[in-house]
Amino acid sequence: MRKTRRDFLKASTVGGTALTLLGLEPTPAQAQLRELKIAGATQTRSTCPYCSVSCGVLIYTIGDKAKNVTPQVVHVEGDPDHPINRGTLCPKGASLEQDILNPRRLLKPQVRRPGSDHWEDIPWNQAVDEIAHWVKKTREETFVETDATGRTVNRCEGIAWTGGCTDTNEFNYLVGKAMRSLGVCYLETQARV
Repeated sequence: MRKTRRDFLKASTVGGTALTLLGLEPTPAQAQLRELKIAGATQTRSTCPYCSVSCGVLIYTIGDKAKNVTPQVVHVEGDPDHPINRGTLCPKGASLEQDILNPRRLLKPQVRRPGSDHWEDIPWNQAVDEIAHWVKKTREETFVETDATGRTVNRCEGIAWTGGCTDTNEFNYLVGKAMRSLGVCYLETQARV
């Protein structure tokens, strides 16, 4: 005799009722609490640095914030409260933790001198001084006071500025003012924050 679905349901109902009447109840499943790796971590909101979409990310770090303790990143995920990505991340944004923890990540400014075949680490103060030196030198060499018709233009055609995708509009506004004060006329930005 072939069993049907209806026969199975009848047998299950009768069997379950019989077990209950006899006092045999299945043991309830107990929920087990697990300690998540981000349970004691500090949450920091940030912006993904890869493209101009500017997705929001949550970066979780552990460390007791003591003076000589470097926080360790343990998890990166999309920010569900962010209006742009609402918690989702593309593959590049999802791999952000690997970029942060990469042992080859640069943490100091580097410079490659003319004629050299390698990069050398330099302190931040020296990097800022060298940048200021080259900006000043380039501006002095390429500054145009008047155009071919004799009109005053006061522009620097040897420097250009491109704002990054994670720069805020306020930051790019200030940079635009600073670059225009130098006479720079080639300005662009892709900020959408």
